[in-house]
Amino acid sequence: MAKAARKEKVMVAMSGGVDSSTAAALLKEAGYEVIGVTLDQWPEGTPPPAGETGCCSLAAVDDARRVAGILDIPYYVLNFRELFKREVIDYFIASYLKGETPNPCIACNRRVRFDALLKKARALGMDYLATGHYARRLYDAGRDRYLLARGRDADKDQSYVLYSFTQEQLAHIILPLGEYTKTEVRQIAKRYGLPVAEKAESQDICFITEGDYRAYLRGKVAQAIKPGPILDVQGRFLGQHRGLPYYTIGQRKGLGLALGKPYFVVALDPERNAVIVGGKEDLERCVLYARDNNYILWGELPSQARVTAKIRYRAPEAAATWYPLEDGRARLEFDEPQRAITPGQAVVYYQGDLVVGGGTIEPIQVPDLR
Repeated sequence: MAKAARKEKVMVAMSGGVDSSTAAALLKEAGYEVIGVTLDQWPEGTPPPAGETGCCSLAAVDDARRVAGILDIPYYVLNFRELFKREVIDYFIASYLKGETPNPCIACNRRVRFDALLKKARALGMDYLATGHYARRLYDAGRDRYLLARGRDADKDQSYVLYSFTQEQLAHIILPLGEYTKTEVRQIAKRYGLPVAEKAESQDICFITEGDYRAYLRGKVAQAIKPGPILDVQGRFLGQHRGLPYYTIGQRKGLGLALGKPYFVVALDPERNAVIVGGKEDLERCVLYARDNNYILWGELPSQARVTAKIRYRAPEAAATWYPLEDGRARLEFDEPQRAITPGQAVVYYQGDLVVGGGTIEPIQVPDLR
């Protein structure tokens, strides 16, 4: 990493894991004035988990504090509980209740970390906010724009969850790990003597400690989860479901149907409180619509563009043509049918290694299945 031109100040969001800890170490070595912060996001009224993983756990705070001590940087815990509940937990619950499958990590990045925390950092006189994400922030003088590119470690690349960056945010963000692999990051952490060098990965949803989102929803909004009909794509009644939040697109197991052939969840219909099922062929679609789009690569939108797109974090990319719609939504036409396109998940558009942007996949209109 190049040395800082002057003693610029950077706030590092430290989760207690090896990635953010190594990011802080690299930035200090590069000559920045570094402070570390951990966000206290655990909901009011319940004790935070004491386990070894999860960015909300007591162990995470202890680990981040220990790393800050080794690096000799100031360290603080910031109370973001109310904001996290409103922007992430409440969104997570509401999405499931309306038949969508949310991505809480993207919501956290968009509303909490790179919005509220970045504003807090700037208000405190910081030049930058840094995280341990595996992605690259670039500046293109020809375009006069900041760009976002995949991380060098293809297996750990996290550009998918960062598509919501604005130009103002990118101007004040540093992603120190974008040029490193995970193996290299662990080696660097060992070189610095950081106790988290071999720490395991944290769980996907930090506020669900038991790993069962269905149980979590039952504990929060059981009264709002109602049983209803299971229908095939022609509208014929096949059985009864336990509640829309317990099902997701592509699900085969747990439907309670014994009809002589496999059935999959192909749509959720909140208006009728119905789970729509069909054959494997009914899961495949060539077109999706996306709302709440954000674009990084473009300042002015083209009339159409060739892209590759990911419909979920671990999905393979697929070639498609992107079209803007007048209401800010986008239409994406894939060259080949895609399986289990899931409303509520993000679709992220790429051109080569660069993130074009992304949006939220909209529900399919149930009549279109027939």
